[in-house]
Amino acid sequence: MAPSENRRTVRALVGDFTRRYPEEAARAIERLPVEAAARQLQSVPASQAAGVLERLTPDFAARTLARLPDDSVGRALTVMDPGRAVTLLEWLDPDVRERYLALAEPGAAKELRGLAEYPADSAGRLMDPRVTMLHEDATARDALARIRAGGRRSQGELFVVDGEGRLVGGVALQEVAMAPLTEKVGGLARPLAGVFAVATRAEVIERLGDGALASLPVVDVENRLLGVIRPATLVSMAQEEAGADLQTMVGASRDERAFSKVSFAVSKRLPWLHINLATAFLAAAVVGLFEGTIARFTALAVLLPVVAGQSGNTGAQALAVTMRGLTLREVRPRHWLRTTYKEGRVAFINGVAVALTTSAGVYLWSQSTGLAVVIGVSMVISMVAAGLAGALIPIVLTVSGQDPAQASSIILTTVTDVVGFFSFLGLASVLAATL
Repeated sequence: MAPSENRRTVRALVGDFTRRYPEEAARAIERLPVEAAARQLQSVPASQAAGVLERLTPDFAARTLARLPDDSVGRALTVMDPGRAVTLLEWLDPDVRERYLALAEPGAAKELRGLAEYPADSAGRLMDPRVTMLHEDATARDALARIRAGGRRSQGELFVVDGEGRLVGGVALQEVAMAPLTEKVGGLARPLAGVFAVATRAEVIERLGDGALASLPVVDVENRLLGVIRPATLVSMAQEEAGADLQTMVGASRDERAFSKVSFAVSKRLPWLHINLATAFLAAAVVGLFEGTIARFTALAVLLPVVAGQSGNTGAQALAVTMRGLTLREVRPRHWLRTTYKEGRVAFINGVAVALTTSAGVYLWSQSTGLAVVIGVSMVISMVAAGLAGALIPIVLTVSGQDPAQASSIILTTVTDVVGFFSFLGLASVLAATL
């Protein structure tokens, strides 16, 4: 096979791969140097290059975009998802951003400038302004014609507006297809409430399960339809929110990424490490109160990590369940009593079961009935306290306007360590004669 035919074959394979598997293509391209990544994207059609750019991390995508020819940049920005395109453009200097916007088609450039005016992480920034909408007096025949003309932008639902562009409701594609051709879509539409363009990411997530349609309409203060947040964006947003919560629960910033600068990572993590150090000294101070008891009964020092570990795991379980409930809006602050009562009962039952096993093991090891009783009772006390704390701490932080994911784990660790150490060593001091 001639070299030219080899190159054509390779380009065809690359093009087919990026078309079929844009997510995998993006991950593969991110492993390449930026210049090589730009060459790969130049070799595929603009629609496929846009699909890969949407899935690259914003900083890498911006650096790659800067190495593409102007015509490729213009075509990619024109066909990219507008919300992702705006996120990508924000990584560029203002003068470079404006030059790139001038390369896109005028309509697309206007959409991108409009989206960029909304606050970051607002519904307006997340929405796709390219929405299929029909006036309420349009017929099912008109709707089907619009769907055929819309191509891939028709996502399975239509939004119905009145003469002023205000949202009336939504109608699923299958309902339009089954309706008589002369029936008006206004009669088919189900009432549907939109989310304001300035709504926060948390408010958008709260609305995820409300609507009957897959996409979430975005409206202005006069209820005029501005765009929609697509299902893929909603899913991605929920995943990002869950990942951000995991990071903040261990003291890392929501904005930190795997390849963030070292200086950025240190500046975000170090303050929380110092806070954690302060809480560790507090737990150590509790242990210091019983220094004499530990000196008399060295077995207590051996068993301290057992109590702390079990209470820590119990609290982490309650915290994770409560945090998930708060994120998905299953749990509201008004549910604090119900939530803590449930977690307290679970912790008590688990505590009794674990305490029996632990006491049996300690008795076989030490032949001390007193030590077995002490660790069993302290295990129940510390695990119940941990369960209550794991449920209550994120709710209290939410009510006080703080990010529950940011500080919950550090406060919980303090509570579980202090209560665990104090209950175990305190009981040991009181029942010292039986040890």
